[in-house]
Amino acid sequence: MPSVVKSMGLVFGDIGTSPIYTFTAIFLLIPPTPQNVMGILSLIFWTLTILVTVQYTFLAMHMGKKGEGGTIVLKEILLPMLKSGNQIAFVSLLSIIGISLFIGDGVITPAISILSAVEGVLLIPGFEQTAQIFLMLAAAIITICLFAFQARGTEKVAWAFGPVMVVWFAVLAVSGVVALCLAPQVLFAVNPMYAADYLLHNGLAGFLILSSVILCATGGEALYADMGHLGREPIVKAWHLVFFALVINYFGQGAFLMANPNSQNVLFDMIFSEAKFLYIPFLLLSIAATVIASQAMISGIFSIVYQGITTRILPLLHIEYTSPHLRSQIYIDVVNWMLLFAVLLVIMVFRSSNSLTHAYGLAVCGTMMITSIFILWILVLRGELIKSIIAGGVLVVTTSFLISNLHKIPSGGYWSLIIAAIPLGIILIYTNGQRQLASSLKPVPIEDFLPEFNKVYASVNKISGSALYFARDFRRLPQYIPRTMFVNNIVYEENIVISIIRTEQPFGVTWGVTRELTKGLSIFEIYLGYMEIVDISKILKEADIDEKTIFYGMEDIATNHVVWKIFGAIKHLTPSVVQFYRLPADKIHGVVTRVEM
Repeated sequence: MPSVVKSMGLVFGDIGTSPIYTFTAIFLLIPPTPQNVMGILSLIFWTLTILVTVQYTFLAMHMGKKGEGGTIVLKEILLPMLKSGNQIAFVSLLSIIGISLFIGDGVITPAISILSAVEGVLLIPGFEQTAQIFLMLAAAIITICLFAFQARGTEKVAWAFGPVMVVWFAVLAVSGVVALCLAPQVLFAVNPMYAADYLLHNGLAGFLILSSVILCATGGEALYADMGHLGREPIVKAWHLVFFALVINYFGQGAFLMANPNSQNVLFDMIFSEAKFLYIPFLLLSIAATVIASQAMISGIFSIVYQGITTRILPLLHIEYTSPHLRSQIYIDVVNWMLLFAVLLVIMVFRSSNSLTHAYGLAVCGTMMITSIFILWILVLRGELIKSIIAGGVLVVTTSFLISNLHKIPSGGYWSLIIAAIPLGIILIYTNGQRQLASSLKPVPIEDFLPEFNKVYASVNKISGSALYFARDFRRLPQYIPRTMFVNNIVYEENIVISIIRTEQPFGVTWGVTRELTKGLSIFEIYLGYMEIVDISKILKEADIDEKTIFYGMEDIATNHVVWKIFGAIKHLTPSVVQFYRLPADKIHGVVTRVEM
């Protein structure tokens, strides 16, 4: 399948299904007068242009070193350029907030997308009085099936995502062109003066409507986040087509609304009036498109969580590789079922897609503003003046959208913040706990370790074969290694310290030749890009390391502090490094160290 078509299915599902609910959500709040329609169309056009085309396809996509993307990637690009410890801490905190908001957004996306599509049933003759509870039940069943399917992997059906979305965008474009015949003058809304005029003449109410206009750009961050899978070029090429289809459809909806100001569900009413006999196929297509949009968001969250694990801001989680060919196809069961529970809860609480629009957008704007800050900061440090000025303008726009969304907090926006607070809390507890744990464990410097090792190696009976020990840095060995060797006198003929080091580059896998520090003790360093998914056993085999036993450290945390109790529970429930990298279970031996925190 051509990469452009593939990107249609994997990247543009969320932003591609926003025409289902955006126009309807806006004009439930304001009257559909010709002036309002023209102003909103202009705002939508320039929102898509500034926030998606300029911020992501023009600025962000030129940032990566090897075609990768996402908030963590921007952080990893920015950190080496900073000199102040306070700046590094601030950037790290912003990236953690960005990840958390992305997850909060990821819960609401499937709920609003699937609910809005299912509600199209109400236009089918005979189904006009369908109770909302049945629509919620249908949306819940589709959601459960979607999440239950994740463990099987999407590779078998992913080939269909692109063509389905191509058909979807073609239908959006054609239906928009047909509707434009009703009021072709709406095309003049490309003039930004209509947007400016609307904002100037409607005061605070005009500013607050930006919180609904942003719905048209939700999913824009996926263009950058998914760049590592598909590359920049196919996404940018596909965006040109998607942008055209979206703009034409929105302008068509504007023309239809001018002719039919009483419309309650603009897109579905427009399709129903244009071709009644094609309405049910369109409804089924819209449900398929929203499922694909939700799938893209779920896959994106899996990728973000994996990046968080490999950059050590999230605890290790059990990961399944669902494709023998694509290592990027992963499944994280804990994340999957927590997301499902959260999506079903959101459907139950908000009941309808119109109610959900009061919660949607806040997390998106927060993520976009953090992206804007990182982009501007990088460009300023690089001395790229013209791009810095453009990025500064984009930051002003994203900040305006975020401020306009703050009024949503009492009416439902607090849910996205509550959801985002869960991963934020886990990350903060885990990263601070790991720091506290490292200081409590007091690693042993290699220069202190070697004399004692030489003494023990010469005096005890050695076990035949090789033993592997895992340490983040061989220059500072964790306490379980000297305990095993010096206290328990467990020494093998060959003792190899394995260090898995995540580099500042997103991709690349290299490993050093085994280096002997002293007789019987060697080190083996594996360098991995922070987005790499690798098979450590395969690397060890290729390096001719045939281990007999694998030792690793475990911590038994004793504490009365509630935060450290949560940290201890996280450590207890998550797999160890050897389990995470799926090393042979029959060779693994954990060495427990009791730590007071």
